[in-house]
Amino acid sequence: MLEFKKVLDSLKSKRGRHTELVTVMIPPGYELSKIMNQLAQEKGTASNIKSKKTRLNVMDALEKIMQRLALFKSTPETGLALFCGNVGNENDEWVLESIIPPEPLNTRVYRCAQTFFLEPLEEMLVPKDVYGLVVIDRGGASIGLLKGKNIQVLKTAKSLIPGKFRAGGQSAQRFERVREGMAKDYYKGIAEYVNKHLKDVKGIIVGGPGPTKEEFLHYLSSDVRKKVLAVKDVGYTDEYGLRELVEKSEDVLAEAEIMREKKAVQEFFRRIAKGEPVEYGKVPVMRALENGAVEKLLLSEDMLSEAEELMAMADANNAEVEFIGTETNEGQEFRAMGGIGALLRYA
Repeated sequence: MLEFKKVLDSLKSKRGRHTELVTVMIPPGYELSKIMNQLAQEKGTASNIKSKKTRLNVMDALEKIMQRLALFKSTPETGLALFCGNVGNENDEWVLESIIPPEPLNTRVYRCAQTFFLEPLEEMLVPKDVYGLVVIDRGGASIGLLKGKNIQVLKTAKSLIPGKFRAGGQSAQRFERVREGMAKDYYKGIAEYVNKHLKDVKGIIVGGPGPTKEEFLHYLSSDVRKKVLAVKDVGYTDEYGLRELVEKSEDVLAEAEIMREKKAVQEFFRRIAKGEPVEYGKVPVMRALENGAVEKLLLSEDMLSEAEELMAMADANNAEVEFIGTETNEGQEFRAMGGIGALLRYA
């Protein structure tokens, strides 16, 4: 991911004199022969560009991309992104990059502009904490995972609980007891699945159209119940309900991310005040990493390019890495101290 980010940063800094930088993105499974045909057609269209210099640059860029593309027998599993263009001011300076992204590309792109089109790849750099999603009522339930912007449906279930018995008397009372017993079994079954499959997520959001969602919480294990960030009213309990739940929980998810960072920084400053095991500054933190003493490495988000060596050392020594944004007062204070710190396992 570090190498991936370095390449994107380099491409982002490039600019053409006119709309002559070519971006091509190919999703997984797409036939390269079709892309070749499209690029050949685009090359023919480019011959009509009025400016001679721009015309030649675009046609040359397309030719270079086609030559690079010919080296691939098939589209890689996660897709392929290619970038080419003349970024020189006075003299020619060509850029040609082909990137196999770390995650599947979900879009097919051909673009010719003054800058390279990078947004789909930049989204892959955003840390993707995984959150659990549960929508439930007495008619059915869906359980899913939220990874970045993507929702993965894990399970859908239909309830066998019958509707309410309208007549009175003892028969109605017996029916209601049976009905409540079926509801409890239904809750227990969904809760067992959630307890097993969502126990390691960062947090859980529960939703539904009625009071069932609150009743359901009592059937979760205590450890999993502690992960519940919010309970929201949504109108559906299918995949659409999961999407509605995410839309209504954007504030909760943003706050959860910020709170996790704030807790890490607050612990950092608490340890400094109490004289407990902590280090800050690049050289002391690097020394602690070499000794295997770092439990969690803290890095201000705008220090990434300066901290690659530290991150590699953290990975080699099984130290967790936490990126600290500058949106909070704690984050700004941490950045003012240099933006590099570590919570230590021992002094």
